[in-house]
Amino acid sequence: MTRTQYYVASSIDGYIADTAGSLDWLTPFDAVPGITAHYEGFLEGVGAIAMGASTYEFLLGLDMDEWPYPDQRTWVFTHRDLPRFPGADLELTADDVQVVHARMVDAAAGRNIWLVGGGGLVAQFAVVGLLDELWLGVVPVVLGGGVPVLPTRLPGTLALEDVTRFGAGFLALRYRLDSVADA
Repeated sequence: MTRTQYYVASSIDGYIADTAGSLDWLTPFDAVPGITAHYEGFLEGVGAIAMGASTYEFLLGLDMDEWPYPDQRTWVFTHRDLPRFPGADLELTADDVQVVHARMVDAAAGRNIWLVGGGGLVAQFAVVGLLDELWLGVVPVVLGGGVPVLPTRLPGTLALEDVTRFGAGFLALRYRLDSVADA
């Protein structure tokens, strides 16, 4: 069964980017043993991706030679006409998340849907009951401000499903989101 998942890294104080929108605070942890394998294992289960315009523009600004998600159809939620990354299986959309989610489930073909971010887009999925799991990497850094993991309260409850400890104080937490009706 296809699950809709938010896989994201956060500072201890709950931010996914600093006040300048940078992820520079996160890159020192790329070399921590096991983190890359954890991410790659997650990505193997992903058949479709959703991201907001700011996340997409961040990726465009990395000056990559290849699209990082060649095996996943990607939807970018935007009201603007953004440049297309060459060779990416990409759709720009301003449609409602519920309408697009149905198309994403079809495209995922039994695999999962990754809500890359940002938190505002993920919140749109969550408030209509379309977020199944939160995969939260907790990084031992305090940013003191920035872009929050989620800018709204989640409906229902979070049930801790798994904890993975990595070196350097990095934790990966996997939560199942139970709807208010399930709680």
